Amino acid sequence: WWIWSLLFFILTWSPEARGEEKPTVAITPFFTERGAEPGRGVFCPICKGIYRSGEILPGSPGTLTRLLHQKIEVLRTFKVLSMEKMEEAFSQWDRRLFEERLIPSCIQLGREWNMDFIFIGILFRFEERIGSPIGAERPASVAFDIHLFRLKDGKEVWQGRFDETQKPLSENLFKIGAFFRRKASWLTAEELSSVGMDEILRRLPGSKELEEKP
Repeated sequence: WWIWSLLFFILTWSPEARGEEKPTVAITPFFTERGAEPGRGVFCPICKGIYRSGEILPGSPGTLTRLLHQKIEVLRTFKVLSMEKMEEAFSQWDRRLFEERLIPSCIQLGREWNMDFIFIGILFRFEERIGSPIGAERPASVAFDIHLFRLKDGKEVWQGRFDETQKPLSENLFKIGAFFRRKASWLTAEELSSVGMDEILRRLPGSKELEEKP
């Protein structure tokens, strides 16, 4: 009987059972910042952080958008607007509005869908590995950041940053943990992006803290 009692307790104290609604969130397709010259610095249009610009492979913004959707859904912190609905809404807007007024345009788009929050991702570099998992002539190199805005007041409440060119353990013994989290092998650019996104999302606060942050 104690097993059934425990199960009843878990179910009745879950947010869903208590009728508590999760905050809603939209995720924009990743935007890109290429910079004037490859290899030179490029600025994030939101936080003004500096990254080394580089190659951005075709389709890579969509890859990061898909990864972020998958990982936010797994966290179960938010009720996530589907990629299909977001892409449909995004396609109805003039792309130049986002180029000229990125934050206000994204906030307005999120509010039109009655969302509570919106994630805005910026991709600066997505360079593919040349070689194999056991030996790379050129390692994967990825740089992106993610910004979360609360739509009721337009305030940025969280941001995450990832900027890495994979290196062998012999070059940095202080990052042995990261080396093994990367499977002790040379990753593809998508694999490196996925690992990096996991690392920065571990620092994402819970919904209550995000809703109450001044």
